[in-house]
Amino acid sequence: MRITIVQGAFLPVPPLRGGAVEKYWLALGREFARRGHTVTQLSRWCDGLPAEETRDGVRQVRVRGYDAPRSGLVLKWRDLLYSRRVIGALPPADILVTNTFWLPLLAKDASRGKIYVHVARFPKGQHRLYTRAARIQCVSTVVANAVLAQCPALKPRVKVLLNALPDGAWEPQPLPDESRDPVVFYAGRIHPEKGLDLLAAAWTHPRAQTALAGWKLVLAGPWAVEQGGRGENYRAQLAEKFSPATNSVEWTGPLFSAEADKLHQLYRRARIFVYPSLAAQGEALPSAPLEAMAAGTPCVVSNLDCFKDYLRPDENGVVFDHTAENAPEKLAEALANFAQNSALRSKLGAAAWATAAHFRVEEVASGYLNDFESLLAARSP
Repeated sequence: MRITIVQGAFLPVPPLRGGAVEKYWLALGREFARRGHTVTQLSRWCDGLPAEETRDGVRQVRVRGYDAPRSGLVLKWRDLLYSRRVIGALPPADILVTNTFWLPLLAKDASRGKIYVHVARFPKGQHRLYTRAARIQCVSTVVANAVLAQCPALKPRVKVLLNALPDGAWEPQPLPDESRDPVVFYAGRIHPEKGLDLLAAAWTHPRAQTALAGWKLVLAGPWAVEQGGRGENYRAQLAEKFSPATNSVEWTGPLFSAEADKLHQLYRRARIFVYPSLAAQGEALPSAPLEAMAAGTPCVVSNLDCFKDYLRPDENGVVFDHTAENAPEKLAEALANFAQNSALRSKLGAAAWATAAHFRVEEVASGYLNDFESLLAARSP
């Protein structure tokens, strides 16, 4: 098959500036090419990358894009300009994968491939506009349900295929709990919707401070607006909230492709991973907890539906009620109990690692290729 993968206007591939979607489509594209398919991937041209090259069997084509703006309207306008440039660079193909807003509307040449819309964010009703799309592929059950609630007529075209782990995330031999560092690790954007204010209140709660004496909280992720964060002012405000326990908190900043080894080691060596997201309509299938699980690191997450495709409470992870009036206390209690129970960490970590095995790129790629082939077979009686 000839497969074209179009990423958004704001991040390059390889993911030098991060981006979960860019990371797993890079991994999937390589796997498709390894299996003999012709793969072209389009992304933003920046950071000294060449306009065109071939890496790991995948032809990388880059067109001029933009830094992400604060304004949603400006973002849509820049996405439109980017998508118009992409149209001129599309090669002939059988399948055209995209997660941009405008390309499913602009791509009218059937020779560029059947339109395969990748839905990695909570929908806002736009999918009813994609009348030419052959597939609306959702990365989680909660996103698929939201798409269908907004447009029931799409049901024959909606399919759930979960995200693949990015390259290097799978740990063939996870470290045992006793060999790990006394670290609670968070990886993600430094943004209020990630529940970091709640985490600050929990970490400085007396229950957590007593139970986690000698432990460290490591926060890895970007706070710059153009990288998806809320900005330096928010980071400073958050640091102030952590100030009662400032000696036990470490900020690494963003860990993108150049620091991939450091990020993997943090996943691998931490005893607990925490992801207290509050974004009920912002998270699709969060990849950071899944990457932690792939390293055998047990997770504490909020009670959002987006985690339910891979995390089962008290079987392969811990869930706390982020909607409770005393949510910081509940998170502090969850972290404290976990920190004091190495047997539970070992049990849930092993179960988490076994779950993550099903998200390895080899297995997920087969699901995509089978779906591509079913769409192409539908052309003929």
